[in-house]
Parts: sequence; C-alpha cells; structure tokens
Amino acid sequence: MRTTIAATLLAGIATFGTGIAAAETLTIATVNNADMVVMQKLSPKFKEKTGIDLNWVILEENVLRQRVTTDIATKGGQFDVVTIGAYETPIWGKQNWLAALDDLGDSYDYKDVFEPVRNMLTVNGKLYAAPFYAESSFTYYRKDLFDKAGLTMPEQPTYTDIKKFAAALHKPADNQYGICLRGKPGWGENMAYVGTLVNTFGGRWFDMEWKPQLTSPEWKEAVTFYVDMLKNYGPPGATSNGHNENRALFSSGNCAMWVDATAAAGHIYNPAESKVADKTAFAKAPIAKVENGAGWGWAWALGVPNSSKKAAAAKQFIAWATSKDYITLVGETQGWVSAPPGTRKSTYENPEYKKAAPFADTVLKAILAADPTRPTAQPVPYAGIQFVAIPEFQGIGAQVGQSIAAALSGQTTVDQALQTAQSAVERTMKQAGYIK
Repeated sequence: MRTTIAATLLAGIATFGTGIAAAETLTIATVNNADMVVMQKLSPKFKEKTGIDLNWVILEENVLRQRVTTDIATKGGQFDVVTIGAYETPIWGKQNWLAALDDLGDSYDYKDVFEPVRNMLTVNGKLYAAPFYAESSFTYYRKDLFDKAGLTMPEQPTYTDIKKFAAALHKPADNQYGICLRGKPGWGENMAYVGTLVNTFGGRWFDMEWKPQLTSPEWKEAVTFYVDMLKNYGPPGATSNGHNENRALFSSGNCAMWVDATAAAGHIYNPAESKVADKTAFAKAPIAKVENGAGWGWAWALGVPNSSKKAAAAKQFIAWATSKDYITLVGETQGWVSAPPGTRKSTYENPEYKKAAPFADTVLKAILAADPTRPTAQPVPYAGIQFVAIPEFQGIGAQVGQSIAAALSGQTTVDQALQTAQSAVERTMKQAGYIK
C-alpha cells in the first residue's frame, strides 16, 4: 500500500459568523509575490472593519512551502491562514488537514468564481481553499526590440521561434538578455517551467505503471534545450532566478522574452512597477512537438489549517481577501491593472479592468484552456500540468529541481543530472508503494 502523508489532524472549528473578540490576532503565512504584498498593504481595511489584528509571515516561495507543510503535517498550529496552491489543496483536503470553506456567506458569490479554478481547490464537492488569484503561463516579449530587429512574434510561438528570437536579441554587453527563465531549484520554481517544457516535447513524469521517465529521449531533449537556451541567451547566475527575480529583470528592461506566469502581467503592464509597461506584448506559451501541457494551470489560494484555534476569524479574513469587494478595492486604490487575475467572472466583465488590462482576454483563455486531466500527449496515471498530484511530488520535484539546476550551473551534465534524478525518484516511488 502507498504511504500516507501523516495521521489525520483533529478538527475543532468554530462556525463562521460567530462572535469574535476584538483583540483576536490571526497569523497569516503567505508568499512574497507582488499580489500578496498588495494584500498586506490593504489589510488595515480589514482590521478597520472587524477589529481583528493580523500578524504577517511573508516568505520566499520555497521557504513558505517548507514551513507550511511542516506545520500542518505536525499539527503545529503556528498559522491561522496559509497561502497554498492547486497542488496542496486537494491532497491536504483529503487528509482532513484543512477546514472546508463552504460557509463564507451568500454575499461571497461562489458561482462568480470560474468553475475550473474552483475545481482545482475542491474535494468531494467541498472547497478547501479560496482562490486569491489564478494563472496559466505565457510568453512576455519586448515589442520595441522585436520591431527594431524586424522580428514578428506569432500568436502561437514554437520553441524553434523562441530560440531564433533569443539569439537575435541577446546583447549581454548592454545588459539585454535574449530570454529569462526560472533557474532557481524547487518543485514550484524551476520545475514548474521545466515540467511544461517536458510536456510539450512529448515527455511525461511517469508511465502508466508509475515508472519514472526522466531518462527518456523526451526529457533529455527538453532539458538539453533548456540548459543550452539559458547558458547561451540567458542572464548570468540563472540558478538564482525564480519567478520574482525574473519579473524584476524583465520589468527593468533586461529581458527580451520571458515565459512565466500570466499573473505577472498586471505588474509588468503597470508603469508604477515596470520600465517596460508600454513596450511589452504577450503571446501563448511556446510549444515544441505537442500542445499538451505547454501552459500550466495554477491558483494561489488561502486556506485554514484544522490546527488553527481561530477558524471563524480566519474564514472572515479569507472571505474578505478573495471577495469581489476586495478586487474592487485593489482596482480603485492600486489601479485596475493590478487587480488579482483569473478568479472571478465579474472581474473580466468589468469595463474598467478590461480597459486597464489589454492582456485580460489572453490570460483568461490560457487559464481556461489548461487541462490538468490531459497534461501530456502520452497516457499518464496522474493529473496536474506543472506538477504531479500525489503527496510525494513535493519531495520528488525538489530533488529533480536540484539536479536540473546542477546541470544548468555546469556542475554536471544533462545526462548525469537526469540519471541521478531517475534513481532518486525510483527509490521514492518504490518506498511509497507505487512500484511493486
């Protein structure tokens, strides 16, 4: 039998809407992404409304995942609200590690949330985390540089196109790099991108017998392409660059192209945050041999650990932070271009948002097109596009991410990195009982 993550936590959740003491303090663990920084900035509005104090723990993505996973699996009770994603939520919901969020009130308007986004965070008909923003991935590019070089980005670029464009626009003497891609190791950092690359090169993580496929020709071709691309046309020190670092490079004008999360579009297009707001255009995520899994599907969401003793107050905060009213607050105070994307129909029906965010339709189409049930061209026993929806993947993805980063930094070859990764994943899958 497969191993479980840990014993089920004891639930002890107060009912939403009961009386809450004014002096109550919630501890919120979240990621240091730009949208969450805005949430913290606007959170005094929540305190004014409720009298509830907020203690923020803002962490880099890899650290956040380690801290939250450890706390929730050991019943630590450090956090009342946690920022988790489309990977953790269904797994932790099944383990009874999270409080169900089906009691946020009629005004919450669950039906306004896009169904595919709700489905990412739902187990047996119950929502276990409320989406703060949702995303797929696509291609950001500098239209001014393309025009100057006489290049035209197709609506659906191929990786052959991307390599050609990167070579033409790579001018490191001018601090202009042909392309920026995630290189920082982590299952949600470099492997989020590399996973989609492997998909579109025709590869898969596991065959139908759960045997790892990391030494397959498709993995070798995809990872070789990735390493060569960043070594030849990327910025120096790419293994230190995750989503936030690359967003800073692109918004500062140092990247001709960037393939990453659609959620960053509002920040790249915001002149208060970006030097290239009026010079950036967007295209679909590139494809190689197949279209399956070229663009990922993800939601960052807010959940309540069952170990929290302040569930009622925590649910009140989540209802506020993921509501239509919160999105309006962001739009009116930070600019509509900065509104959290991808979650609510009302956002994409709002003429102010559509006027401020010309990328809105492209982003929405990418999110709705992502199909975690068909992530690869070959049959697979798992769901998930840039991750595999099994408990063991968090450790597996971290291990493989380290191996890929070692190849990128020149510490090992692609072949050696993939063989090391294959051996490690095989051990994990045998120990967990997937492989007999």
